[in-house]
Amino acid sequence: MKPIAECKCIQIEITNACNRDCANCHHLIGHQSNRYFMDLATVVKAIDSLEGFPGNIGLMGGEPTMHPKFREICQIFQMKIPDRRRREFWTNGYKWDEYEDIIYETFDKDLIVYNDHSTPDGKHHPMLVAIQDVMDDEEEMWKLIDGCWKHDRWSAAITPKGCFFCEVAMALDHALGGPGGYPIEKDWWKKDFKDQVRRYCKLCGATIPIGETSDNATYDLISMGNLEKLDKAGSPKVKAGNFAIYNRKWAKEQVKERLKGWKPYIFRNFYASCPDDVRKAKIRNSKDYREE
Repeated sequence: MKPIAECKCIQIEITNACNRDCANCHHLIGHQSNRYFMDLATVVKAIDSLEGFPGNIGLMGGEPTMHPKFREICQIFQMKIPDRRRREFWTNGYKWDEYEDIIYETFDKDLIVYNDHSTPDGKHHPMLVAIQDVMDDEEEMWKLIDGCWKHDRWSAAITPKGCFFCEVAMALDHALGGPGGYPIEKDWWKKDFKDQVRRYCKLCGATIPIGETSDNATYDLISMGNLEKLDKAGSPKVKAGNFAIYNRKWAKEQVKERLKGWKPYIFRNFYASCPDDVRKAKIRNSKDYREE
């Protein structure tokens, strides 16, 4: 895996509260029973811990606009990160109308990712199908993990529980009641995180080419080992029965064949940074559908 110092962005996850419960959410929001809202002092501490980090700093959740101090957090980003080209923002637009002014004051439009999960083509890769549950070849399993697209293309993360090399590792730690991340301190992102890799990567399904599912589905795909762990941890989604068990086994040759042309990081067929982008995409997709 590449060093965190080479990541394009590190996310500050200011809350795990969300107004949605998308199927196979990569942050496992529906499986986390305890909601948090990062206090302002920790937001400042998180940004300060990234002194010297060459990439960008993201504001993310959950749904970040649900944080009761969202406006103040944006102001902290402005103050602590004077180069606005280093600030990024992820939202589903829950309180876009209320916060549009401070959002554009803080973030450039091309560094905003707006995904309200309202289009039928939206999809998620099922992260809770643990690779160790579906692949018996342990050597091949770790080879696949070493080349994980999620770590290569997405972000490390900071939460009140500490610092994590990967957003999915962060989510698993929160959902399973794990020991937390590394302390939020200067240069944490220069560490190798081998302990987190060994603890969480084998519980993740990112590198198995299962096939993506609609984020508007009503259930998560979960392998049996993870189901038992989530049930023990008190997952609300498991308690509600909103899951389907995934039992298929994958051999090395099957994985190799399915990896050809596989692009799980493409989660919809357009880019959006605001509600109007989604509206235009819906019109365009509807037109394309009629022409077909």
